[in-house]
This record gives sequence, C-alpha cells and structure tokens, in this order.
Amino acid sequence: MAVSTGELSLATLGGGCFWCLEAVFEQLRGVASVTSGYAGGTVDQPTYEQVCTGRTGHAEVIQIAFDPTLLSFRDLLDVFFAIHDPTTLNRQGADVGTQYRSVIYYHSPEQQSEAIQRIAELNAGKTFPGPIVTEVSAMPEFFPAEGYHQGYFRGNARQSYCQLVVSPKVAKFRSKFADHLKD
Repeated sequence: MAVSTGELSLATLGGGCFWCLEAVFEQLRGVASVTSGYAGGTVDQPTYEQVCTGRTGHAEVIQIAFDPTLLSFRDLLDVFFAIHDPTTLNRQGADVGTQYRSVIYYHSPEQQSEAIQRIAELNAGKTFPGPIVTEVSAMPEFFPAEGYHQGYFRGNARQSYCQLVVSPKVAKFRSKFADHLKD
C-alpha cells in the first residue's frame, strides 16, 4: 500500500443529485473530504432553490479532495461511471434538468486527458447500452452548497429519498468497490 504524501488533489464531478455522489465518494480510501456544491452556471453564489429551477446553468456537483498516492483520478472515474447513468442527457432517474447533468470538471490537462480517454474506452467496450454523454469541461468557479446539504445522507439516512435512491447506490458501490473502502 502506498504511503500518503499528504498532498491533496481535487476532482469535481456531477452525476445527478449531489447527495448520492457525496454518500459514495466520502467512503473511499484516500478521500480526505467531499463538498457538495454547484458549478458551471452564470449566477454568482447560487442558492439551492435557484439551481433547482434549472435557469442558473449550474450542475449539482461534488468536489473531492483526495490523496493521489492512495487513490488515482482514474479510480475516481471508475466509481463515478459505476454509480450513475452517463448515457442520459440532463437526467438521473426521476431527477430531470440541466442541474442533474453528467459532468467532469477537470482541474488539470492530465485530468482532462484521463476523462476523455476513459469515456472512449467505456464507449469502445460498449459498457453502457448507449453512448456516454458526460460533459468534460474546464473547472469553472465552484460554490459550496448550503450547510444542510453537506453530509446529507449521513444525517438523513431514514428520509424517504435517501432510502429509495441514495441507499441502493451506496449498497451497489460498497459491493462493487469493497477493496477501496476506508477502514
């Protein structure tokens, strides 16, 4: 096992509701923190209510601080593509709108290249029933979501949305990526 250097990298991903993504990624070994937020829109300091209208252009995203000596960006992408449907434009399940789009906001040319390459590999391997529509764009300004969104699943696991939507994604992730879980 690699020894952490303590230097963290950032990854920013959107794939539907940020509660689902946060609940999964915060369980990965090598992840120091996950922050739910908004990126890719035209309004400065958007609120959840504004983003939910679909008129700000923002996507619900998570920003992951991770140790690249313990967890690679490709590992993050593999989890990302396993826990959402990257073939549906502006939709994840019942969540519909541009705010739920599948998006990878890259923080470096290396992340951009890795994301494009991974999408090409998954498409070539016909991993999904249709082509991947995930947007790959340079990291715009990131706005952390309101405090009550942070750690939402941990604090609200019994809430109906969490039981019906988030819990199954977490269970699927835990089964498929058991060797990547924090101790």
